[in-house]
Amino acid sequence: MKPSVLVTTRMPSAVMQLLEESCEVDLHEGSDLTEDELVARLQGKQGVLSVFTNQMTRRVIESATSLKVIANVAVGYNNVDVAAAQERGIVVTNTPDVLTEATANLTWTLILDCTRRVSEGDRLVRRGGWKGWTFNFMLGSDLAGKQLGVVGWGRIGRAVARRAVAFDMRVAAYSPRAAAGLAPSSEGRVAEDVARATEFMPLDRLLATSDIVTLHCPLTAETKHLIDQTALARMKRSAHLINASRGPVVDEAALAWALKNRMISGAALDVYEREPEIHRDLLSLENVVLAPHLGSSTMEARVAMADLAARNAIAVMSGQPPLTPVPRA
Repeated sequence: MKPSVLVTTRMPSAVMQLLEESCEVDLHEGSDLTEDELVARLQGKQGVLSVFTNQMTRRVIESATSLKVIANVAVGYNNVDVAAAQERGIVVTNTPDVLTEATANLTWTLILDCTRRVSEGDRLVRRGGWKGWTFNFMLGSDLAGKQLGVVGWGRIGRAVARRAVAFDMRVAAYSPRAAAGLAPSSEGRVAEDVARATEFMPLDRLLATSDIVTLHCPLTAETKHLIDQTALARMKRSAHLINASRGPVVDEAALAWALKNRMISGAALDVYEREPEIHRDLLSLENVVLAPHLGSSTMEARVAMADLAARNAIAVMSGQPPLTPVPRA
């Protein structure tokens, strides 16, 4: 008898076919499943392919008495109570590596957009506000010779840093894991020229000296509101803040205050504290770029993410080790 798996949103057709060859698939299409709905739909299921908007709480996990694997289709897994799952012998997996380049590219899209005021200019043109070229019109800022401050030295943070070399930037790095007494991740390639151009430093110094601060740390109790009013006040007035990690890493009310008072020059966000809700003060500001969580939104990355999650689920349900398990809580 095939194991039964819940898929919480439609995946690419090749991935659905892969799952259907090995499993009985219960596919949910529509809005996100609530906690009560997850409890009901997971009865009798051996596996679930979840996305980061599915809250796999302790209650959900403890009610799913047949569950063997939670295959999260994301790098982050703060939506899963990993400790509760591991207590019950449930394997939790994620999808690292396969979305690294897409997210790093999106980060640089945000950096270039806010420093060259592209989205701001687009809005101006569309509302008929552009009256022609003038010498001092909508001046942005160059990147060459500036410092990129990377907060989080995981795969994505390192991929973002690699690209900084092409823009002739210095790189400063801060690792929350190292600050917590853990070894910073060293997997993935870091070119020699990036290593030579990178200086590790405390967060306060990175904030005070960087021209661009880009966030690539996971959401934990320690990193929630890591960028608060105090942190923003430490940054250069000419600096830009980029967040393509998790929304609650930034205190949105504090960021709106900093942008309105020109404590920093600008910001670009791809993630938010209470998605899809965005702090109302940010919506009216011209010096912030607001993207609708596009970090891994390429066809190639999403297919690879779904495929890896499916293979993780199939492996565990067939008694094999997972490909990419998350660390023990």
